[in-house]
Amino acid sequence: MFTPKDIAQIEGKGMSLKQVENQINNFKSGFPFIKLKAAATPGNGLKTFTEQEVKGLIDDYATAIEEKTILKFVPASGAASRMFKHLFEFQEELEKGIVSDLPVISDFNSVAYFFHHLSEFAFYPDLSEKMKEKGLSIENCLENKDYLNILKTFLGEDGLGYASLPKGLLKFHLYEDGHRMSIEEHLVEGAIYGKDDTRKVKLHFTVSPEHQDKFEKAIEKKAAKYAKNHQVEFEIEFSQQKPSTDTISVDLNNEPFRENDGSLLFRPGGHGALIENLNELEADLIFIKNIDNIVPDKKRQATYDYKKLIGSYLVEIQYNVFDFLESLEIGDFDEDFLKEIFEYMEKELFIQVPKYIRSKELMEQVDWAYQMLNRPIRVCGMVKNEGEPGGGPFLVEDENGVESLQIVESSQIDFSDPRQAEIVKKATHFNPVDLVCGVYDFNGNKFDLTEFVDPKTGFISVKSKNGKELKAQELPGLWNGAMADWISLFVEVPIETFNPVKIINDLLRPMHQ
Repeated sequence: MFTPKDIAQIEGKGMSLKQVENQINNFKSGFPFIKLKAAATPGNGLKTFTEQEVKGLIDDYATAIEEKTILKFVPASGAASRMFKHLFEFQEELEKGIVSDLPVISDFNSVAYFFHHLSEFAFYPDLSEKMKEKGLSIENCLENKDYLNILKTFLGEDGLGYASLPKGLLKFHLYEDGHRMSIEEHLVEGAIYGKDDTRKVKLHFTVSPEHQDKFEKAIEKKAAKYAKNHQVEFEIEFSQQKPSTDTISVDLNNEPFRENDGSLLFRPGGHGALIENLNELEADLIFIKNIDNIVPDKKRQATYDYKKLIGSYLVEIQYNVFDFLESLEIGDFDEDFLKEIFEYMEKELFIQVPKYIRSKELMEQVDWAYQMLNRPIRVCGMVKNEGEPGGGPFLVEDENGVESLQIVESSQIDFSDPRQAEIVKKATHFNPVDLVCGVYDFNGNKFDLTEFVDPKTGFISVKSKNGKELKAQELPGLWNGAMADWISLFVEVPIETFNPVKIINDLLRPMHQ
């Protein structure tokens, strides 16, 4: 199947032939659906707090993070091109002469809404200036229905080039003293809840190779301003998805897909590849949040509060888990103490203790408890489901009947099974990607996060290249299968903390204005 030239290409990416063969076997066998046991709902896998408890956890945050290192991890490699799909389609219709005016439909997601509210976007002054450089007036173009020149200047490389920029470098919000890109908003957010005892703020952005230079220049230009405003010191790093995390593509017969020059086609393995990047970082608390889920300062109090809440809660859980593990390791336990551990696991960690474990010899029970507790821990914020697409919190069951809390994407669910579909209907919350991770064990040693990935949770999709269809494979998602064997805790957070920008019109929503 593979020639010496193929093998050289594989090894050049830092991959092994065995790795690629396993990926091809995945294409042939497919990935199994997740078996849902129940939706994680309040009181059943999802933690909710009283007003008093919320206030207590937020107030405790400053004490909880004393002498701890904090890191804000932001996946920022995604291109913004998908945000402009409706604009691209309209531009093509204008160029072909199919249309000459705005569509009649003017709902929020429409092209018409975009143009009717163009002056309200933070990038409007830049766009106006760029058009002046071309000898054009944006006001005249709007009045004369010359939408094509506006779109070309907005999206094209000879204009603002927004179509080829990553989301992190787009102007998101307008302030009295200027405009902010989304990456700037993450600096400000980090300065509030991400500073340690020395007022150092550590941020790590994963970016694509072609954009890293632009990110570095943007940070170099902007960071000093926010460091001065918030009296902090920023420590900012970038990384890229490793070539060794790419996945091979195959044709529809599961044979390796080849480029026109005969070489193998590899594609990025999706955000699940970032578990490798995360694995190389060191901090006591690592907050993870998407680049586009960010709002202006005056709308951000709920975000600050609930970041502190999930951080405090993680430290509280770690304190108890580490105390149990230390006692188990030194042999300071008896049957009553083990019962206390099991009760804590079931009540606070939603880890069910199987009957067969309770019937085993004491030391076998201890070994099981130690193994189940000695894992990375994550606290994941979950918001009430208001019809947003995306994954959600569920209790799942593996092939051995072992139950665990997992974030599950819709692509992992067999909706043809009425029982599984019914469980999804009962779901009350979804995943906004708002989590904090504890990656050290009770002895202060860092876990190898790659040991806690479930390889059976990948995803296969059909794409095309050079006019030919192909099958692509994504690795287990970063907050799905890549963290499947962590201790996962789900906490309700308010919908105000979830304001993603999926299409450019989203920046016109009240939370972004």
